[in-house]
Amino acid sequence: MRSKTVDLSIIIIVTKGNFVFDCIKSIFSTSSALNFEIIVIDNASKEKMGERLKKLYPKIKIIRREANGGFGENNNLGMKIARGRYVLLLNDDTKILDKNIFEEMITWMDRHQTVGVASCAIMESDSRTYQGSGGSFPTLFRVFCWMLFIDDIPFIDNLIKPYHPMHGFSPLYKNEAFFKKPHKQDWLTGAFYLMRKSAMDKVGFFDEDFFLYVEEVDLSYRFGKLGWEIWYLPDWRVVHYGSATIGNERALSYEMQNIKLFYKKHYNKWQLPIVTALLKLGALVRIIVFGMFKGTEVAKAYFKVFKVI
Repeated sequence: MRSKTVDLSIIIIVTKGNFVFDCIKSIFSTSSALNFEIIVIDNASKEKMGERLKKLYPKIKIIRREANGGFGENNNLGMKIARGRYVLLLNDDTKILDKNIFEEMITWMDRHQTVGVASCAIMESDSRTYQGSGGSFPTLFRVFCWMLFIDDIPFIDNLIKPYHPMHGFSPLYKNEAFFKKPHKQDWLTGAFYLMRKSAMDKVGFFDEDFFLYVEEVDLSYRFGKLGWEIWYLPDWRVVHYGSATIGNERALSYEMQNIKLFYKKHYNKWQLPIVTALLKLGALVRIIVFGMFKGTEVAKAYFKVFKVI
């Protein structure tokens, strides 16, 4: 450790699984020159992962929860006690690929004082295939294009700048040139979400009304409203194994409902019934299309989503 100043606070939520051991091991093996702290939120894990991690890494901070909390709520617990000049939200199912990633990204942000949030390239387990890592804000036009698969049409996607170009059949997903170039984005995924703490202190914490999904969109929106830039920086990389923590149907329901919540909080009231209709239309289209090509179980999942939108 170089000084008493904490350069970076890393917040990791763990609910189940053993990915977190490799995650933390990779942090220590790639950040020897950095003064950092790790805050682990043990999200009511049955295995009491926090206690197991504390035995291996006595210096990490553990916050144990007895009830399963949401993504934003859990991260807020860590953000409120973070001491670093920068605060990183890191998924427990990630692994650091590049040595000195934290030192170098912090140096980059120190040189770019208008940047409030940054992320790196997020890779599949093969370390070669890019994952989606955020996108553009969900305007009515972008939601319309998303719901009707228009943003999956080659070349059109580049004009639209999709709400979330991260699904496997999207041409933009396969457009490696997009993922290899540094660029500004509206929002970034919470798998790797590096914040300037002085900016975070002005913007505030996650809105806990968002239990799961869209909370990063909401927080990024608030960073942008205060004039902070948000950047994707693919010179650095992490692997994200992407293990699902909830069932697909619940995930779909959370996202659709939270897009409506985002509209309630940030957009004009007249837009809410329109986005609701677009989301219902999208669910209906998916019942038909996915029912034909992916089977009845997927169709049933979207039918349940349709009823709760």
